[in-house]
Amino acid sequence: MSLAVPGRLVRPDVPGLLRRHWPLLPLAATVLFLLAPLPAGDATASGKVGPADAASLLLVLVCAVQALRGRVRTLTPLGVLVLGAPAVGLAVATMTAGDPYAALPGFVRYLQVFVLVPAAVVLLVQGAAEFRLAAGCFVVLALVQGAVGVVQYATHTGASYQGADVRAVGTFGPGDVMGMATVVAYGLIVATAAGLAPGLPRRVRRIAGGCALALVLPLVLSFSRGAWIATAGAAVLVMALAGIRRALKVGAALAAAGVVLVGGFGVGSEMVAERLTSITQVSSAPDQSVTDRYTMWAAAESMWRERPAVGVGLKGFPANRDGHASLGLSSGSDTAGAGQAYLRQPLLSPHNMYLLILSEQGLIGLVALVGGWAALLVAGLRRLGSGGGAGAGAAARDCGLIAIGLFVWQLTDFLYADIGGPSTVLTGVIIGLAAWWALSSPGAADSEALGGAGSRGRAPGVAARP
Repeated sequence: MSLAVPGRLVRPDVPGLLRRHWPLLPLAATVLFLLAPLPAGDATASGKVGPADAASLLLVLVCAVQALRGRVRTLTPLGVLVLGAPAVGLAVATMTAGDPYAALPGFVRYLQVFVLVPAAVVLLVQGAAEFRLAAGCFVVLALVQGAVGVVQYATHTGASYQGADVRAVGTFGPGDVMGMATVVAYGLIVATAAGLAPGLPRRVRRIAGGCALALVLPLVLSFSRGAWIATAGAAVLVMALAGIRRALKVGAALAAAGVVLVGGFGVGSEMVAERLTSITQVSSAPDQSVTDRYTMWAAAESMWRERPAVGVGLKGFPANRDGHASLGLSSGSDTAGAGQAYLRQPLLSPHNMYLLILSEQGLIGLVALVGGWAALLVAGLRRLGSGGGAGAGAAARDCGLIAIGLFVWQLTDFLYADIGGPSTVLTGVIIGLAAWWALSSPGAADSEALGGAGSRGRAPGVAARP
């Protein structure tokens, strides 16, 4: 931070800030390493361990070291239950799988995304300033990936869509068409929440609002119906929580941006209109992608009915799919463009996270995971409603808006998507940020909001770092 004195401006103590916040560098790397492009033509790279996953493992390691040194926050019993219960359900689903060895990679992946990374975020993020640092990384990632996506649309170098290479996919490639849409949506939600937060300086709110408007374009050009729906729902909730007057202003600005881009400049107007229309035709005249999704949902439900308590085991959906799916399921989805030749990718998941959990982990896994998410959502909304008034609560209200907005986006997106691809690791970060807000005592989150970096370590339940 900088301090103004008569006739002099003291520069920020950058080395001191780095010393205080160095454990969060792996968290920033986990988000920003998703800027690294996938190898051209490798559509299967989205399922491999990438730089962001490696950074997340370093984040967990740093958290473990800091915990041994007694320099992390203290979890409440509720926090231990919410963050630890999924590990029990995952262990049960792995041990009861038809092939436990085949299920082991799934156990490791789920443990990383839903247990270890969220716990590391909760334990290491000790104040509102550090929360904002992590949230700002989402906006940076979204702006860069969104810019790449817009260039892809303008130069016809994106993924193939309706016979033209115009679909904005950023550096994720056609093998992960949801990757750019997901990270752009994350950044848009963070920027919208920051633009509406009353406790932030006006200049910060204006910059955040400008970022939100800029991210509308790449989100539209992603042609992702799921991302559009989840973003609209989360943005409306954030605006409602921020206040009706502010919500009307931001809503009008976002609507005007959409009208100008699509209606005025004609940016993908025909394709966008067709994509929007298809949302209302999911039951009357669904396209093949929707038909495939319905078929896989029915297959997931059939697997669960076969083993309702524990499911078919982690990574068991692909092996059991053909025995439970109808003949209406196609052999896969077509991918091409953005530096990749034509490739047909198999359909290996139901594209619904809740049904994937139910089919592979049964009721035990569903209660452990989804029950914890519901508890975090309720606790976060209660805290935002009760602790966002005057004083310290108002100073950290932006953190609550960001946490709830991101978490609601993720929970909504899980209705028609599941984990997979490089951006999956961000799901763990978002759950961690939501848990940090929902499970923290008000003093832990607000002390830095009022006292700056110098108040670090003096919040209740937080050990100071030298």
